[in-house]
Amino acid sequence: MDPRINITLLILFFSSLGMAQEIDEGMVWDAERKLTWEDFQGPVPPDAVPAATTASGISYRYTANLIHHEVKLDFEVTAFFYPNESWYRPELCDANVLQHEQLHFDISELFARKMRLRLQRTAFTENVKSEVRKIYKEILQELSEFQERYDWETNFSRNQEAQNRWNQRIAEALSQIPAN
Repeated sequence: MDPRINITLLILFFSSLGMAQEIDEGMVWDAERKLTWEDFQGPVPPDAVPAATTASGISYRYTANLIHHEVKLDFEVTAFFYPNESWYRPELCDANVLQHEQLHFDISELFARKMRLRLQRTAFTENVKSEVRKIYKEILQELSEFQERYDWETNFSRNQEAQNRWNQRIAEALSQIPAN
């Protein structure tokens, strides 16, 4: 008998919102496509303090085949930007703020790549579902902490010197981890 386990999961995370959304509303990260203010289509909350909010995060899908106690994992991990949940206040925003928001999306892609690496390097057992979920939760925690540190160190884009350092740091990190 050929015992097989086929599991497909789809889980989304908004780094700044902490809620789920349908994938087809999201825009996949693309190195050639930078965000524009037209991408920020969500309504500005009436009590909003920030100049802008980027709703981005990572999702994953996988299929696991268990054959003779060996697990083969086929997976897809994607970084998304969610236009309908992202917004900006035009009177407070400029090119520097847009670059800051773009970097939030780039950071989501960086952590999608980190998750791909972890999945590639992990030897899964018959508990693949919980093992993948654990990796995902760890990546989300790291992503959330990283996004928060980025905002604080750049003072939400107001510290241009720190912003420039972060721009360089993320560009280097993305160049060091393959997209696939």
